[in-house]
Amino acid sequence: MAVGTIPATLMTAKALPSDDYPNLIVKTIPRGKIGRSMNVTFTIKNDSSEVWEDVEVSIQDSYFSMAAPGTTELEYIFPFEIAENTFKPKHIGKMSPGTERSVSLPARVRADLSEGYYSVPIELGWKDQRSQYIGSVNIWVTKPVSGDDDDDDPDRQVGFTLGEGQSTPYGVYPNVVDFFINMRNSGLSDARDVTVTMELSKDSNEFPFEINDGNYDRTYELITAGSVVQLPYSMAIRSDTYSGYYPIKFNITYRETATGDLKKEEETFWVRIKNKEKEDENGDFNANDRTKARLVVDSFETVPKDIIAGEPFLLILRMKNASSDISASNIMFSLESEKVTDSAVFTTESGSSSVVVNSMGAGEVTELTIHMLSKAGIDQRSYYLKIKETYDSPEFKNASEEVSIDIPIKQVAKLNTGTIEVMPDSINVGSETNIMFPINNTGKVILYNVMVAFEADSINMTDTYVGNIKPGETGNVDVMVTGAAPTEDDGKIKILITYEDENGEVQDPIEKELSLYVTEMDEEAFGDMDASQFEDVPIEEVSKGQKYVKILLPIGILLVILLGVVLVIRKKKKKKAAQEEDLDDEIS
Repeated sequence: MAVGTIPATLMTAKALPSDDYPNLIVKTIPRGKIGRSMNVTFTIKNDSSEVWEDVEVSIQDSYFSMAAPGTTELEYIFPFEIAENTFKPKHIGKMSPGTERSVSLPARVRADLSEGYYSVPIELGWKDQRSQYIGSVNIWVTKPVSGDDDDDDPDRQVGFTLGEGQSTPYGVYPNVVDFFINMRNSGLSDARDVTVTMELSKDSNEFPFEINDGNYDRTYELITAGSVVQLPYSMAIRSDTYSGYYPIKFNITYRETATGDLKKEEETFWVRIKNKEKEDENGDFNANDRTKARLVVDSFETVPKDIIAGEPFLLILRMKNASSDISASNIMFSLESEKVTDSAVFTTESGSSSVVVNSMGAGEVTELTIHMLSKAGIDQRSYYLKIKETYDSPEFKNASEEVSIDIPIKQVAKLNTGTIEVMPDSINVGSETNIMFPINNTGKVILYNVMVAFEADSINMTDTYVGNIKPGETGNVDVMVTGAAPTEDDGKIKILITYEDENGEVQDPIEKELSLYVTEMDEEAFGDMDASQFEDVPIEEVSKGQKYVKILLPIGILLVILLGVVLVIRKKKKKKAAQEEDLDDEIS
């Protein structure tokens, strides 16, 4: 654009319907300095009865006629330099009927202007109505004063935006509402000595909170350009407040430089309160006469998939408006857990059990992500989690519904063993020993099909079935183990305990140890014995009963000894033959 005055292009702005027309409000005339950047600050109000979606505001990039009636042309001076971002729209989101939004549009004042007032054309658009001229904002520009401490900073301007990136705070009487407000320095330079003052009122129709503190100011020494600070508040709800949305007004004072003048800006932030309802002017309410949205659980999942009792997890809950043509708004989902011994099985990590969603259109799905904790020491099974819904529909206010989901909780199986008894703890090859010990189920789940196996080079591998062991109960192991070869190590016998879970899957074995020594049988004790030595054993004359006892008992003992001797001799002969065969092989 050339400097000086510019003939304006005639343009007739499309008129909006009277019930949809936005209201442009200028509370304080924006001030700027020639050749410097500034913010054009104003307020947009939705005076219609419709909700505007995806609202955008910008400086209009087509110059319009400001001529008096009957004229066709007027020289118009556009006050800003035309740069890449001069006409870039600012997205301010959704605007419900009656709501206001503060807007601050940055631009650089032309260096060739004279001091005075200039008009800035503003256009606004939303989802169903785009790029419409709504009015102009007058600005006042002056020359920079030489010697000012901000004279070396060509971009020194400050602006504030409240509530970016956060949901409307929601409070239910008689609870205390703990909330914070995001406040961003949306200007181009730092703000100093910032004080944020909440406007109070004794009228409960204007201000829904109890005035318990003498001072609700929040002060900050420095808020750098683009940075965000949080304004914390803890407010008790008035008992005579009605349910609805309330605008909370704030006065913000600040300095652009350490020694600059104190400046002031006004902003509005909304809160939602749930308390008593105003009397229906249409008479008694009949739920059957009105329709409402239907909110259901579309799906859910947990991370991790298997939740161990006592450990945290992430619940991803997908809620769906199953209605085909009815929307829902002002939605609050409250979680209520099943209880065990008067204690909740599930709790939220943050302590708050409610999640607020502004709106859900017909068929829309919204995803809720909640960090949760599970109770330790509970039985392994599924536990329910109720989801209580409170919401509004166009014909049905404060609808209340309830759905639930079942979340399975797992327990880790635990067991230990008692004293292991080995009798005897030293045996010969071919002999047996008795092993006994208890297995205690110290966990919360049943151990199914418990098996115990014994493994070592010195014994024949043996296993035994113990069966199912319920929590708090004991299974007993009683098994005979046979020596197979002399012990050549430290005499440790490996015990492997396995069991199945409720799905029949065999779990990894639990390993224990016991000591058992196996030795070779002493053959020298029987090597020179001959069975014929037992043929001439004298038998004394005794009574008939004693006779049979004295005859049969020695015979039985003799047979056992002879059988052992024969086995030892055979084994010794086989061993000797094998050694001789090995010797022959070496010689050959």
